[in-house]
Amino acid sequence: MITACRPSRINIVPSIISGQSSRNLPRKIAENMSKRVLSIQSHVVHGYVGNKVATYPLQLLGFDVDPLNSVQFSNHTGYKTFKGPVSNEKELAAIFEGLEQNELLPLYTHLLTGYIGNPLFLRQVGVILKKLREANPSLVYVCDPVMGDNGELYVPKELLPIYRDEIIPLADIITPNQYEVELLTEKEVRSEEAVWEAMDWFHKRGIKTVVISSSDLGQPCVLRAFLSQQNGPRLAIDIPKQGGKDLVFTGTGDLFASLFLAHSHGRADVATAFEKTIASLQAVIKKTVAALPNGGAGPVKAAERELKLVASKTEIEKPEVLLKAQRLN
Repeated sequence: MITACRPSRINIVPSIISGQSSRNLPRKIAENMSKRVLSIQSHVVHGYVGNKVATYPLQLLGFDVDPLNSVQFSNHTGYKTFKGPVSNEKELAAIFEGLEQNELLPLYTHLLTGYIGNPLFLRQVGVILKKLREANPSLVYVCDPVMGDNGELYVPKELLPIYRDEIIPLADIITPNQYEVELLTEKEVRSEEAVWEAMDWFHKRGIKTVVISSSDLGQPCVLRAFLSQQNGPRLAIDIPKQGGKDLVFTGTGDLFASLFLAHSHGRADVATAFEKTIASLQAVIKKTVAALPNGGAGPVKAAERELKLVASKTEIEKPEVLLKAQRLN
């Protein structure tokens, strides 16, 4: 009889075979180990936001994903009601301690963070990142500083200084939206000149790659995304809006961050990573709009606006790039 909880007699983890701690693995073995993401963000039972929308695309693109949930809600907060607990920093520390005591930390190649609703929980992320980098100095931290959108703050205001002063300077890649950039830099971003000034603000704090996942700085009915790499290219992509003008999807920023993490891994050409990320994101939105009543032209319920993620499997695995990045420097 096979039981799910019974340890296997045969282990394929190199550290067990060789009898040595995974912390001291030979370099060649370490390089050939799986790409593994510790993803700390929200979880919903129904729908696709946070870890629910990030895990599947990362797995399709060859990453093992270990989701660690900052909240566990019935559904996202765009519904008329939602229920569920918000995790605290002690619970986060306890779960991470289990990973640490089992010598699993060297297995992580990436840390991805998204929605966090507790200031002390967010501060604990900084402690976790320090330990992950001690175990794997080449670990990449992708930070999506989820705080709000369209002028609306939807996390406690106490998170803002923690992000700005403690978490943001630790990131390798950051993927805020336009409003989050304004919150962090304490400056309005209403022109492309202001965009690049904001990018420099992040670069001065040691962040190599900054991607503004969406902004209203494009032409009418067109969003404009920006990317800046420290001592590298400055790029923009124009993204036509899909569906009705007031149609808004939840989880697209979380999906963007996970896709960009995957496509930027081991890739020197950041423009291609940017283009593939936008290509898959647009394909998912296109399938979602196609499934809406009247193409989203009229009133749409929150449940109807859930991203058609599983139906977009092929578009995630093999994105067709239709929107090319413009190099601006």
